[in-house]
Amino acid sequence: MAVTDEAIEKIKAMITSGALRAGDRLPKEADLAAALGLSRNSLREAVRALALVNILDVRRGDGTYVTSLEPHILLEALNFIVDFHRDDTVLEFLQVRRILEPAATAMAAERISPEEVKGLQALLDSLGSNPDPEELVEKDMEFHRRIVVSAGNSVLASLLESMSGPMTRARVWRGITQTGTMARTFAEHRAILDALTARDPEAARAWATVHIAGVEQWLASVP
Repeated sequence: MAVTDEAIEKIKAMITSGALRAGDRLPKEADLAAALGLSRNSLREAVRALALVNILDVRRGDGTYVTSLEPHILLEALNFIVDFHRDDTVLEFLQVRRILEPAATAMAAERISPEEVKGLQALLDSLGSNPDPEELVEKDMEFHRRIVVSAGNSVLASLLESMSGPMTRARVWRGITQTGTMARTFAEHRAILDALTARDPEAARAWATVHIAGVEQWLASVP
């Protein structure tokens, strides 16, 4: 094992064992290096690596802290990775989303509040009858984000949020190039909202699947 990897594992072990908790400040560099049997250089490299994936927060002039370790913080690193997707992997992201988001939508049908339902209704109403594709994509993403958040699972919400980037481009092009897309999108959004309003998990799951599968099928057919 490389020296830096060993240092990373030792700091990770301190966090997973509870010796360091979310929000804790790490001991001084010299003290921590001595306690872990590491050189100060290897410790610094480990800290840099763990800071890149949001496990540690290096505050200049203050010290190094364990982050909150909340899912949305840790999964920001996935956002960065996703930004480097290739065009031929967008379909794979959609396939993953088709697995996860219908389940989240079904969960939301059981937990969503009347206020959240009203908010979704207002969001759809704000689109009007003929929004431009960019606006449609923006509101579409917000519609799905709110539903997933209302499911009450922060890990699931963070995972799906991290995958929204590569799908944005596909949605925009779908809205621009495929006739009838806006009308179908409106209808599918309303059907999902109706299922949520009725607190019908299986209908919500089915409509979410139909909605995402439509994008996936179109993208798969593009040369």
